Amino acid sequence: MVLKIRQKLAPIVGAIYKTKVCGPSVRASLAQNRSYSSETGGEDTRTAAGDTVVSERRGSVVTVAINRPEARNAVNQETARRLLEELEAFDRDPDLNVAVLYGKGGNFCAGYDLKELANHTVSLKLEQDVTKGPSPMGPSRLELSKPLIAAVSGYAVAGGLELALLADLRVMEESAIMGVFCRRFGVPLIDGGTVRLPHLIGLSRALDLILTGRPIGAQEALAYGLANRVVPDGQALQAAVQLAEQISSFPQQCMRADRASAIYSSYDAQSFTQAMQYETDHGAPVILAESVPGAKRFSSGSGRRGKFSYDRE
Repeated sequence: MVLKIRQKLAPIVGAIYKTKVCGPSVRASLAQNRSYSSETGGEDTRTAAGDTVVSERRGSVVTVAINRPEARNAVNQETARRLLEELEAFDRDPDLNVAVLYGKGGNFCAGYDLKELANHTVSLKLEQDVTKGPSPMGPSRLELSKPLIAAVSGYAVAGGLELALLADLRVMEESAIMGVFCRRFGVPLIDGGTVRLPHLIGLSRALDLILTGRPIGAQEALAYGLANRVVPDGQALQAAVQLAEQISSFPQQCMRADRASAIYSSYDAQSFTQAMQYETDHGAPVILAESVPGAKRFSSGSGRRGKFSYDRE
């Protein structure tokens, strides 16, 4: 989908996004972010000034940044639309393997923009059929076919927590905070929070966070399984990109088949047998395509003694 210049675009788009809310440094090489679209073949020359979402392509990895640091990266209607565009473009692009989602200016995302919710109630409309329209935060209803990593700094709360839950993995800085902060203002979790959180950390722990709205720090999040990595402050983006590059280096058909099977067994399978059948049906085609060539590489000496660096050729 072609990304459009947004300077004067009023965020009133068909079935628009609504209720949700709450509400450092990164590598120098990542400072110059540009918008990316699969239909334009990658980066373009537009600057990030004024864009609520900016992205940069780095080989087979794309970084997508929420760019509203003055609002702790709270998401308004325009930002939600742009996030959806960027992640849909990533998922369609055959040359991209992994995406990294982060927030510019020291915070991941403080949820939906409460000021917009308070002042533009008339223009806000929620598409209640989750198969038809976007969610309030934009991409939360997507079922991506490729991995997404969240690089979490500062606050990832309310709808921001739900965006982090959309990711396959979460790299969290030591001082970062997650939580259902919208509990205080009567704003419900309608971007997948009540669905994904119990699956990730169990119902008891999920209810502790959902009912109390309390903050959860990096170490507790790591112990819960909510965070997958904890890194020093200022290093989440760098660590997430490195992780994305590692995942991108693996044979992709096999990795995506295993990922899809794990997600299916957790959310969609109605029985153990059904889950096993899905795993077999989607894994079998990989054997000739990638397993046999991989076995030949191993036989020639690649990957011995647990080494993860190998020449795919």
